[in-house]
Amino acid sequence: MTKKIEAIFREEKLIAVKEALSEIGIIGMNVMEVRGHGRQGGIELAGRIGTYKVDLLPRVQLNIILSDHNVEKTIEIIQQAAQTGDIGDGIIFVYPVEEVIRIRTGERGREALAYEGDIDVRRLETDLVNAVGISD
Repeated sequence: MTKKIEAIFREEKLIAVKEALSEIGIIGMNVMEVRGHGRQGGIELAGRIGTYKVDLLPRVQLNIILSDHNVEKTIEIIQQAAQTGDIGDGIIFVYPVEEVIRIRTGERGREALAYEGDIDVRRLETDLVNAVGISD
């Protein structure tokens, strides 16, 4: 089975999140600039003319499609890299994905998600090394 992770977090955390995901082999992703608010309902700012409320704050939405067995590790990495400890750090959603089809090749499922050096390729290489007992 395949899942979609949709993470919405602070713009200034995007580079840290991308680098952390790259380190574990998450290669394919989509990033969009979005605006919104969560529980806090926005922020109140003070200016020369008084205070005013900004209720749609700029955020980044990151979408990743991956195999079930990679979901928890990916969530953990996103949460660690995006967290500041302040209100408004963001939220992560996980959705089931029925099918994945690569337009150019027509590949489906796992083959459509595969990238050279991605998290699954690294996992297979590690499993092979452990099974055969090869070491560097």
